[in-house]
Amino acid sequence: MTTIHVGGASPYDVVIGRDLAATIPQVLGGLPGPGVERVAFLYAGTVGSLAEPMLDELVEHYEVLALGLPDGESAKTAAVAADCWEALGEKGFTRSDAVVTFGGGATTDLGGFVAASWLRGVRVLHVPTTLLAMVDAAVGGKTGINTGAGKNLVGAFHEPAGVLCDLALLETLPREELVAGLGEIVKCGFIADPRILELVETTDPDTLTPDSAVLAELVERAIRVKAEVVAADLKETGGDGANGGHPGREVLNYGHTLGHAIEKHEGYAIRHGEAVAIGCVYAAELARLAGRLDDETAARHRSAFGRVGLPTTYDGAGFDELIGAMRVDKKARGSQLRFLVLDGLAEPSILAGPSEALLREAFRAVSG
Repeated sequence: MTTIHVGGASPYDVVIGRDLAATIPQVLGGLPGPGVERVAFLYAGTVGSLAEPMLDELVEHYEVLALGLPDGESAKTAAVAADCWEALGEKGFTRSDAVVTFGGGATTDLGGFVAASWLRGVRVLHVPTTLLAMVDAAVGGKTGINTGAGKNLVGAFHEPAGVLCDLALLETLPREELVAGLGEIVKCGFIADPRILELVETTDPDTLTPDSAVLAELVERAIRVKAEVVAADLKETGGDGANGGHPGREVLNYGHTLGHAIEKHEGYAIRHGEAVAIGCVYAAELARLAGRLDDETAARHRSAFGRVGLPTTYDGAGFDELIGAMRVDKKARGSQLRFLVLDGLAEPSILAGPSEALLREAFRAVSG
C-alpha cells in the first residue's frame, strides 16, 4: 500500500493499494470536528456488486443513504444534483455528515459537487473505480457538472477528505476503459514526468493489466504529478505561463481544449482519455508549428499515445464545428484562446492568442 500526501490548505491522503474498504471509517473519522453519523453513498449505476464490500463496511459504522446515479456523463447534470440535494435534505444531513463516491470520473465529479454545495460544503471521500478517475478526476478537488454550452462549466473547488485507489476494482474494467485511463497517464509523462513515457515505450501494452507492477507504478507517478501541481495551485490561479513562468494548475489541462470540444461534439460518447490523447497530439503540433516544440518531441506524442491503443486522429467533425466549443474553454480569456503547450519535454507553457490560420493548420495534422 502506498500513501501520497496532497498538501495545501486542506491536506489529505491518496491511498493506493488493494482491498481498501476497511480504511473508510479511519479516513472519515480521523478528521477534526464532530463524528460522522450519516453517509450518502453515491455510486455509479454500472458498478453493481463491486459496491457491496464498500457498502457493507459503511453500514457497520454509519446510517447510510445509498443513491444510485446515471451512468457516465449523464450523471453530471443540474437535475441529478438537485435530486441528491433533496435526498440529503429529507434525511436531515448536517455539516458533520459526509458523502462517499464510488464510480468513475463522472461520479466523483458529480458527488464532489453535491458535497461542495450541500450546506456550503460537507466532507467527501472518493473511491474511484476506473483508471481515469484514479489518476485524474478523484484527485485535486475539482468538482463539476456539464451544461449545454460545454463540459464542467459549473462547479466548485472542494478538496476531499481522502481518496482510496483500490487497484483490485480495476479487474472487472473493460480493456477499452483501462486504455482510456492511460490517456491521462501518458499526458503526465509529457508535462512533468518523462519516466512515465519510458515505461510506456518499453513495456508491452498487453501486459499493462490491473495486477501489473508497471501499471501500479504508472498510477503512482501520475498521481504524484497531480498532487504536486494542485498543492501549489489548487484554484488554477498560479503563474502566467505565457510570460515564462510555470502555468500552475493549467498544466493539467494539456490536450483538454480540443479534447473537451470533441467530447461535447460527440455527446460525450467518446471516452475522456481518448479525446485527451487527440487533444495532446493537436497541442504538440500547434507548438511545433509555432516554433515552440522540436519535431522529435511532437512526433513522440503520436507514437506514445498510439502505442497503448489510444486514437491520435479525429474525423468526426471539422475545425469550424469545434472552434466554437474551444472558445468556451476555461483557459480562454475573453475572446482570446489560450493553449497549454510544451516548449520541450516537461517544459509546459501557455500559447496565448494563436492565429486561426495556425489553429487550422495544426488541426489538419489530427483530422483523420
